[in-house]
Amino acid sequence: MKTIPLLMLVAVAFLGCKQTPKERVHLEDREAIPVKVSVVSSLDVSGNISATGLVSTEHEAKYGFKIGGVISRILVEEGQSFKKGQLLAVLNATEIAAGLSQSNLNVEKAQRDYDRAVNLYRDSVYTKEQLQNTKTLLDIAKKGEETISFNKQYAKIYAASDGFVAQRLASEGEVIAAGSPVLVINETKQDKSLLLKVGLTDKEWASVSVGQKATVTLDGYPDRPIEAYVLRKSQTADVAAASFQVELKLKLTGIRPAVGMFGKAKIATGKAQHVMSIPYDALVEADGYSAYAFILNGTSKVKKVAVDIASFDNKTVYLKEGLKATDQVVISNSAYLNEESTIKVIQ
Repeated sequence: MKTIPLLMLVAVAFLGCKQTPKERVHLEDREAIPVKVSVVSSLDVSGNISATGLVSTEHEAKYGFKIGGVISRILVEEGQSFKKGQLLAVLNATEIAAGLSQSNLNVEKAQRDYDRAVNLYRDSVYTKEQLQNTKTLLDIAKKGEETISFNKQYAKIYAASDGFVAQRLASEGEVIAAGSPVLVINETKQDKSLLLKVGLTDKEWASVSVGQKATVTLDGYPDRPIEAYVLRKSQTADVAAASFQVELKLKLTGIRPAVGMFGKAKIATGKAQHVMSIPYDALVEADGYSAYAFILNGTSKVKKVAVDIASFDNKTVYLKEGLKATDQVVISNSAYLNEESTIKVIQ
């Protein structure tokens, strides 16, 4: 009676061992993520350059004091509008008044010395050279007084035209050097003097010329495309933005955008651009014109690569760089993948 149960246990164990390979294969098949792939296409497209930037005015200036000193008052805030001739900032006048008083005393003394020299010259006590020397000292004292009087006028900042404050670079009570900017202002004396300032890469900057046409779309007016053209190209890089600045002059009709408004631009260079194209579904973690895609890395693995987007539509993405024509990109189930995943390509 004890032999039968023992034989049954051996049989069950044997059957279990026979099923293990099938179960292992089944689990491995289940762990492989099914994906669809697409080849990367290489083609030449119209040389439109896409860029983004902020609206600014054509006339920008930095206001500062001609002389150094302690700032007594700044009468405007960032974003505040002002009129031509309006007082914007003032230096503490104590030092300036003392300097002017001293120059007046120097002129009075030099004048007395000269008058006495004239009388002594008439009495043949002073020589002509001594008379001329005192006259020179008098002239120097008067010029010094004129200089201090002139500088006193520039101890105050007045608006040279209508505009608004884009940035305040100093505060009341701060000691500031002569010529250091206190306010960055944008002039608004011209109704249509607005620009879109965009940043371009080295290659894009080199392919753009002054006068080339562009189309701008502002976030505040998404359904109102604006004609524009390249007005200026910066000859130096913007270190902070790691790009080259290009200014697009906006041809405004019927709208008045606010300065600082975000805009997108397409600049027509007239040159064909060699790009790679992939389906839109291949992108993962897209952020503006930067994104990632998974490409095949062998038969059952994938590799995540960064791509730089030139332009895109609802179905296709055109890349500046990141992929080769021989790559195959994953276009399904990308959200479930990482570089450790095992995949199975399906049709």
